[in-house]
Amino acid sequence: MRIALYEPEIAGNVGAVLRLSACFGVGVDLIEPMGFVFSDRRLRRAGMDYADHVLLSQHADWASFCAATPGRRILLTTQGGVRLTDMHFAPDDVLLMGKESAGVPESVRDDCALAVRIPLMPGLRSLNVSVAAGIALAEALRQTGGLPQ
Repeated sequence: MRIALYEPEIAGNVGAVLRLSACFGVGVDLIEPMGFVFSDRRLRRAGMDYADHVLLSQHADWASFCAATPGRRILLTTQGGVRLTDMHFAPDDVLLMGKESAGVPESVRDDCALAVRIPLMPGLRSLNVSVAAGIALAEALRQTGGLPQ
């Protein structure tokens, strides 16, 4: 299981996802371009001391990510046709999160096996990307027996 961030724009969200992935033992893929300068200093500040515990891969673009990353791509989006509670995850799934301001383009959405949404109260728009990643990852790992002991 992996978490992929498509063109992330906010360093703090990346840091939160790095911490999440370290705590749950899953890899992270960062798909460029990013909306901030990604450096060791920023990574340490955002990911705190958890960054050293993350299997992190950076990809120059969507095509590079697809070529390098096997597994079924599951897009988490407010426009998803499948509710998270109805989803059946596999151990090699890649949970894809779109950029904070715009999600993913239609071409990327079309490359994903499924588009999944986390049910929210009526009238509310969305969750923070790192919060949504945590909710989906916990459910996916629970289903696949991948939660840490």
